[in-house]
Amino acid sequence: MERKNNLIVCWFGTFVTSVGMSQIAPILPLYIKQLGINDTGSIAQWSGIAFGATFIISALFSPIWGQAADKFGKKPMLLRASFGMAFVVFWMGFAQNVYQFVILRLLQGVITGYSTACNALIATQTDKEHAGWALATLSTGSIAGYLLGPVIGGYLGEKLGIPSVFFITAALLMIAFMATLIFVKEQFIRSDRKELTIRDAWNRIPNSALIMTVFVTTCIINFAFMSIEPIITVYVIQLSHNTAHVALLSGIAFSASGLASILSAPRLGKLSDKIGTPKVILVELIITGVFVIPQAFVNSPWELIGLRFLLGLSSAGLLPSLNALVKKITPDFLIGRVFGFNISAQYLGIFGGSVLGGEAAAHFGIQSVFFITSILLWINALWIYKTVYREII
Repeated sequence: MERKNNLIVCWFGTFVTSVGMSQIAPILPLYIKQLGINDTGSIAQWSGIAFGATFIISALFSPIWGQAADKFGKKPMLLRASFGMAFVVFWMGFAQNVYQFVILRLLQGVITGYSTACNALIATQTDKEHAGWALATLSTGSIAGYLLGPVIGGYLGEKLGIPSVFFITAALLMIAFMATLIFVKEQFIRSDRKELTIRDAWNRIPNSALIMTVFVTTCIINFAFMSIEPIITVYVIQLSHNTAHVALLSGIAFSASGLASILSAPRLGKLSDKIGTPKVILVELIITGVFVIPQAFVNSPWELIGLRFLLGLSSAGLLPSLNALVKKITPDFLIGRVFGFNISAQYLGIFGGSVLGGEAAAHFGIQSVFFITSILLWINALWIYKTVYREII
């Protein structure tokens, strides 16, 4: 019962923090303009800085918070992250200029670490036979948050004003803090081990080369998916004959893969528990690469939406399976730190993909992004086969 309650609370907290990270996407240029930046080019520049700042700083600090989770326990890290984010996000609504806002976004990146601690907590409390299902279920909270965050942010910004987005998100984060404080249980026994340096910790991992493969794969997967996200709206405009519903169709296209992932992730997690995570990762990378290519040849937004849904179904188990693999090959006293590095790889992939995807579309055309993404996934599948699949199976 304790483990189930922890999973429920962590799912909610992961959902809320993901909303907090992503809700700014549709309102960011509008808020930048409200803060006194009027030139279109400058708005785009500051929007990029403000959006990327959180992810880059999060990538740097996630391993630090992961190490702290191993040293002091996962629950204290959950409380620190949820309360800290609530405080910072609340003050974003009172920013007086763009410099204050960017500083708060940087501070948000420093404080984050809720999902890192959640993954570590659930992984250490779940036996290896059910780790895939538990981590996959937890991942749906993050997927749902990133899926609904932009919709929530855009709707609240339009109806109640942009500052309300930050105030409401802060309130939800405080609810996550209180739920964590009251309901999350952790039997943490501080180890008497001497605190390890990064090099010593790395040497304690039975197969550090395999862990590095997981990190790179996590980065590539997020890079591949985020390379497509920034161009969806532009692509829908190209495919639409009636521009009156572009915003709606773009929202549906954006949400389709996330919705499919929520539906299929727990099932794929159970499958990875049954047949092994390397098999699931390998097959999903190949099939996902197949579903990416036809998106370059669609003739209508609805064809794109259908393929995006299939993409979500095929790819939903990738990150949970990688997390389950981390659980399988990492000693418990290092699991927080290793999950921290894996989250860093995820954030680096998100930032790099979102930037370079747009650059590729601008220089080589939107269709080129789908081909590049597919090739990346297949190269990764070949690497997984050589370094993970054949070694474990």
